[in-house]
Amino acid sequence: MTTAVSAADAPAARLDGRPELVLGSASPRRLELLAQIGIVPDRVLPAEIDETPHRDEKPRDYVRRIAREKTAALLGCTDGAVLCADTAVVAGRRILGKPADAAEARHFLDLLSGRRHRVLTMVALAHQGRLRERLVETTIRFRPLSPAQIDRYLASAEWQGKAGGYAIQGRASAFVTWMQGSYSAVVGLPLAETATMLAAIGIRERVE
Repeated sequence: MTTAVSAADAPAARLDGRPELVLGSASPRRLELLAQIGIVPDRVLPAEIDETPHRDEKPRDYVRRIAREKTAALLGCTDGAVLCADTAVVAGRRILGKPADAAEARHFLDLLSGRRHRVLTMVALAHQGRLRERLVETTIRFRPLSPAQIDRYLASAEWQGKAGGYAIQGRASAFVTWMQGSYSAVVGLPLAETATMLAAIGIRERVE
């Protein structure tokens, strides 16, 4: 999807002719994922916005709004391109954000135990007054988790700062019995879709 946004009149370009790329994320995982496909942002500037879901906000609307708001918050920092994303874990219609404490993380894992849930990741790329967007949905099934298994996972502290209270790229990978969709999107950035969006504005894998 492409829509109009406000942006600076003249896009910045690097010596190789590509636009400057600003990654609007505090997540080291998104930076690492981009590196896997040979993309190195020129700058990393986390967008400081309120990520609280609105009352009765649907999950798809939520991730779309947050990704757009992150992008809008950074438009003034560059004449180049701004890449932002948002990931939400959804159980039924409930958005499971980053748990405030171990008790909430336990509650999330209890909800996900032995059932399917969805992970929605929205990617937004602003460049030259246009906003390119892709929403990627992945379905995951967890095996039933015993209280002892949840205790051990909470003790690892891996749940901290993770949507849904787990990191699929870590110890929680042992919880997954089935997945349909994009693994990298669950980690934080759908690489195939992101690479296509970046290539459309002239940003491709760097060859040293």
